[in-house]
Amino acid sequence: MFIEVNGIELFYEKTGEGRPLVMVHGNGEDHSIFREASEVLGKDYSCYLVDSRNHGKSTKTKELRYEVMAEDMIAFMEALDLQDAVFYGFSDGGIIGLMAAAKCSRISTLIVSGANLTPDGVKPWLKAFIKFKYFFSKDPKLALMLNEPHIPDELLRSIKAQTLVLAGSRDLVTEEETRHIAETVPGAKLKILKGEGHGSYIVHKTKIAELIKEFVTWGQ
Repeated sequence: MFIEVNGIELFYEKTGEGRPLVMVHGNGEDHSIFREASEVLGKDYSCYLVDSRNHGKSTKTKELRYEVMAEDMIAFMEALDLQDAVFYGFSDGGIIGLMAAAKCSRISTLIVSGANLTPDGVKPWLKAFIKFKYFFSKDPKLALMLNEPHIPDELLRSIKAQTLVLAGSRDLVTEEETRHIAETVPGAKLKILKGEGHGSYIVHKTKIAELIKEFVTWGQ
């Protein structure tokens, strides 16, 4: 399905019934990475799997900014009148989730995986690899990761949603960055998953569904 927000069209799939759960993928991916997880989550939640702008079937744009992508997701929830929403974001989706939750009271539960606060919050070799790929492709999605985000502690401290910060012990984001997010968002919980990488427990996996259900149930 398509919905118009902020002058563009976002594509999304909806499955299941219950409390709204918005799921946003990482850079260069689309909503389909959550298909397996949504089959599990759909028993308890209305899952909205969204393609962010310039990804999947959503509108392609020449320039990308995380702040605008977060505004897209806020507008998405407003257009569908989603209340008391759970927001799950992976990688870029996690960055978007942090920024959206700071501005949007519709998100009451926030779960982020592998999110970073600055371009230097990822492993140095990854940043070098992205820079190398961008040199040849000039892909705006790669430029986004090289130039952003720049999330201040002030924004993190303004988040009122019940928050879980996830990362793998072998994540592409530094553990220092992950721990700083959890320590700065008020009342946030932290879980470092031993042996897991950046998306090994997320992309086409059901493990993330169990982690989401466990955290939401714990908070009730």
